[in-house]
Amino acid sequence: MRRLLTFLFLTLLAAAAAPAQVSVLQADDRISVEIGGEHFTDLVLKGEDVRKPYFYPIRSASGKVVTRHYPMKVIEGESHDHPHHRGLWFSHGDVNGFDFWTADPSRAGDHYGSIELDEVVEVTGGEREGSLKAVFDWKDGSGMTLLKETRTVRFSGADGLRVMDFHLELTGVEDAHFGDTKEGTFAIRVADSMNEQHSGTLVNAAGARGEERVWGKASPWMDYYGEVDGETLGVAFLDHPSNPKHPTFWHVRGYGLFAANVFGEHDFSADDSRDGGLTLKKGERWEFRYRVLIHSGSPEEAGIAARYREFSGE
Repeated sequence: MRRLLTFLFLTLLAAAAAPAQVSVLQADDRISVEIGGEHFTDLVLKGEDVRKPYFYPIRSASGKVVTRHYPMKVIEGESHDHPHHRGLWFSHGDVNGFDFWTADPSRAGDHYGSIELDEVVEVTGGEREGSLKAVFDWKDGSGMTLLKETRTVRFSGADGLRVMDFHLELTGVEDAHFGDTKEGTFAIRVADSMNEQHSGTLVNAAGARGEERVWGKASPWMDYYGEVDGETLGVAFLDHPSNPKHPTFWHVRGYGLFAANVFGEHDFSADDSRDGGLTLKKGERWEFRYRVLIHSGSPEEAGIAARYREFSGE
């Protein structure tokens, strides 16, 4: 019965919202994505102020920005904490002892790593979806490549919804140990107006709400929703069942950080006997799949639970 209800719900949504044309355009330092003729996001690839690639800004179907602007743009009244929280990104705070998470041009030191573009493999647009594929080198403080990341992202959208499907393949160039730390891994910094210090709410798949109830807990999906320029908007992260250590833990904060992190078991549980670290062996490959939904309304109104069942195949 649940499968039937899910199918009917998604069928009705599809009938009500026709897919939009997607354009994906490459420039020297970024890849830009348009959906339905309107700018959706840029993947910033390189530059003097880039220590890791990131998507910024990210817009809703109505054109409102759901990511914080700082530090890419200084807006009066906006928070200026955590300058390494740039749009939407993928990194980790401890890989062989090097910090890829807080790495930022504003910080100096040979204990920071960097994630650098190797090549853009493909950019493709289409009537229903577009995609990009790029390869990045994770380099330690001495410039040695520890692993390669092949990032494939598919983009699509219809009325009231924007979808980003991530397929992240990590291949060990050397043995790369991802240490147990809360500082990771697949993350976004949401707009100040939609965080829990303003209008926002964090909610997980079990229906728990608020940072105190969801931080460090395992859940197959999480949603952060609130007001942006008078409209209720949300960002949902869906963790695919094939991912390592599914369901993921969540490093989420009321001030606007929203991150899926499978490695932080010690920090999240405050249990010295637990170690969530994993080693990517030389020549070994890990794969992570996430779906990001930029939606209007609350998670219930957007049908996030049903959308997760469709994404996961459950």
